[in-house]
Amino acid sequence: MTNMTRTLNVSTTQPGAYPTIRDALEAASDGDVVSIAAGDYAEPLRLDNRKITLVAVDAGTVTIGVRNSNDPTVVCRGGEVTLRGLRIRSADATALQVVAAQVKMLKCEVGGGYGAAISATQGAALTATDVKVTSGQFGVVFEDAGGMLDKCEITNISDDGLIVRVGSNPTIRNCTIANCGYRGIYVYHAAKPKLERCEVTRTGDAGIAVASQSAPTILSCWVHETQGVGIRFERGCRGSIEGCRIEHVASPGTVIDEGATVTVIEAGDGVHASRVGINAIEGATQQDEDRVERLLGELDSMIGLAGVKAEVRALIDEIQVNEWRRSAGLSVGAVSHHLIFTGAPGTGKTTVARIYGQLLKALGILPKGKFKEVTRRDLVGQYIGHTAEKTTTAFEDALGGVLFIDEAYALSRHSGIGNDFGQEAIDSIVKLMEDHRDAIAVIVAGYTGEMMDFLDANAGLASRFAKTFEFENYTPDELVLIAQRIAKLDDYELAPGVDVGLHEWFVQIERGESFGNAREARRLLEGMRKAQSGRLRALGRVPSRDELRSLVLDDLLAAAR
Repeated sequence: MTNMTRTLNVSTTQPGAYPTIRDALEAASDGDVVSIAAGDYAEPLRLDNRKITLVAVDAGTVTIGVRNSNDPTVVCRGGEVTLRGLRIRSADATALQVVAAQVKMLKCEVGGGYGAAISATQGAALTATDVKVTSGQFGVVFEDAGGMLDKCEITNISDDGLIVRVGSNPTIRNCTIANCGYRGIYVYHAAKPKLERCEVTRTGDAGIAVASQSAPTILSCWVHETQGVGIRFERGCRGSIEGCRIEHVASPGTVIDEGATVTVIEAGDGVHASRVGINAIEGATQQDEDRVERLLGELDSMIGLAGVKAEVRALIDEIQVNEWRRSAGLSVGAVSHHLIFTGAPGTGKTTVARIYGQLLKALGILPKGKFKEVTRRDLVGQYIGHTAEKTTTAFEDALGGVLFIDEAYALSRHSGIGNDFGQEAIDSIVKLMEDHRDAIAVIVAGYTGEMMDFLDANAGLASRFAKTFEFENYTPDELVLIAQRIAKLDDYELAPGVDVGLHEWFVQIERGESFGNAREARRLLEGMRKAQSGRLRALGRVPSRDELRSLVLDDLLAAAR
């Protein structure tokens, strides 16, 4: 039997929690999560062959640190360890030592003393994302190890910022190495790292130094403001330098010693300093790809709406590609997430809007994915100044998610009773959409013709929206499927022949502007349930379970009448 993952809480103040991290680790099993409350924990941790996750309840509020010790603060030897949101400190030695283990770090901060702040050795695999190394004799050392540093910052190091040696082959991308007393990056002893879009600056010697038969790939990096040369390859080394900027360094900038075999491709005009290092990913997001696929599957499961589904997928594709471009250091244009939904009632506009908000959350665009639905009544006040106040409150409640304004065209209609503040609401919406353009998705919905009048009510309104989605009326076949789905969700079954009767009803029913589509299907089923109740009560006995679940043709005929 597979053990369920447990969460063990650590807190010095919470009743029932473990008082120390080591107490929790002694009680934890493989796969468990140790959740640590804010505080300073002066305890060295030894994680030998453990499969465990240590996570701060609030990132940056948990400090694990020791003083007056020559031993590392945290040692991971063998096993698989995940560290999230932690600050790991050592005043005198290495802060984190990874030995023959797989360690994943996310949003951590590490400061060391003598030796490396972080060291990975003996076949270790270290993956660090959004990690800051703020002190140490050396910043990060890979020795006979691999893995990846992504969006990391190594600063204020007394010696070399990053050392890659003894055959190590990590990928270092979108990282900034700055304020190092000696070299920014030192590659030696047959190491083969890949350095992508990194910034190296303010070093006491060379920005990047390569020695001892090493063969790095250096791609689209920016080396500047160094006391020594920008990049140096010593004799016997191989590798490549492609599309790099070398600026304000010691002459001659790049040095390739005789006997080194290096391919050099000069940077083109398209390479820009602001697109390397941690600046390259400014505005990038953390995406939950599994949840994105689940939500798209939920969208696909909706009946009909082929055009709308294709449009939503096109938007998601565009967002995903923009994130790939941003991670590659390429420019990304501004994208509006505001949408217009037009069509008759009951065509799925609200449901699609909810899924869209959750997709934006899963893609990292909106932090909450919250959904707030409002109408004219929620936005328009009764006296001067009241409307702006109500509209602002609605926006603030929806920040981080979706504000769905149903029947938005009603804002542009005058009530005929003197002062009408609908126009004030529209003007406030335009301003708030600009002020909060990256913090909210506004979706306005309503009948197609009336929505055009609404967009004409303010010169800047239409330009705020990215796309218009047209929700078409459901066909009779689709309405039958919707009715069947509603019945099943409510634990009913349609008896034989009812589906044919439903189809005939939906074919002949008048489809005026007020036709409710899925709402019409639900209304009809409500009538059928009422008819069933009267029919079963007339039996003079307690009906069977199958009878309680079954909706028959007579129920449909009664409801249709």
